[in-house]
Amino acid sequence: MANIDMHTHSTASDGVNSPAQNVRLAAEKGLGGLAVTDHDTVSGVSEALGEAASHSNFLCIPGIEISTLDNGHDIHVLGYFIDHENAEFLSKLEELRTVRNKRNEKIVKNLQELGISITMEEVTAKRKSSSGNIGRPHIAEVLMEKGIISSLREAFDKYLGKGKLAYAITERISPAEGVKIILDAGGVPVLAHPGLYDQDELIPQLKEHGLAGLEAYHSDHSAEQEVHYRNLAERYQLIPTGGSDYHGVRNGKVFHGDLGNRYSDLITVEKLKSLSIKYR
Repeated sequence: MANIDMHTHSTASDGVNSPAQNVRLAAEKGLGGLAVTDHDTVSGVSEALGEAASHSNFLCIPGIEISTLDNGHDIHVLGYFIDHENAEFLSKLEELRTVRNKRNEKIVKNLQELGISITMEEVTAKRKSSSGNIGRPHIAEVLMEKGIISSLREAFDKYLGKGKLAYAITERISPAEGVKIILDAGGVPVLAHPGLYDQDELIPQLKEHGLAGLEAYHSDHSAEQEVHYRNLAERYQLIPTGGSDYHGVRNGKVFHGDLGNRYSDLITVEKLKSLSIKYR
């Protein structure tokens, strides 16, 4: 099987499994490969590539998911086949993580103001790797541990999701800047889960800046949305991709979807690869 999950997270950011564990799990499931797309970091790529080399005919794609902001809305841009050792690229990612940390602190403060006993120290302790990024799922873990909510989904629906009680945003780069960072690192930019934004007007705008693909198939997209974004990808001559957005299992539940439940075929992956600088 050549199905390749193009959207996965590891302990390098807010996933539960190490990069190597994700590769092994994908191989056990019979997937032909996966893309490592941690939030604002590529620190898990080398480990995943090393593990992938021990599995016959398994493709591991160096990638990233960059966090951006447009008119107060979180927009994520995936990057594939990037040069994950590019010094300038790594420096820019360090700046992005500084902003991410500020946002985490604001969310924790908002929770405290709601009367919830929580500290950044407790959140940091939920990191699965000492060098991993901290994200909202780590905050959710603390809330679950304290019995305030029962699941990751409930945490986002009540406190952490857009417009919810403890939601916070900080100044971030624009989606167009996110696209440029990926292009400058020799990668191929794809707009992540567009169905979560309700901002379809962004798609042609980002196409003008070099956007190459659209994540039409995602765990949180309805069947109707998948058809809609597949059609938009065709209209704007973008490559439609698919990925689970797998973060692992927390409290017995998978968030957003199980590894391999959305994927791209090898033909799609080869199209993306042909647009990269280092890997084509």
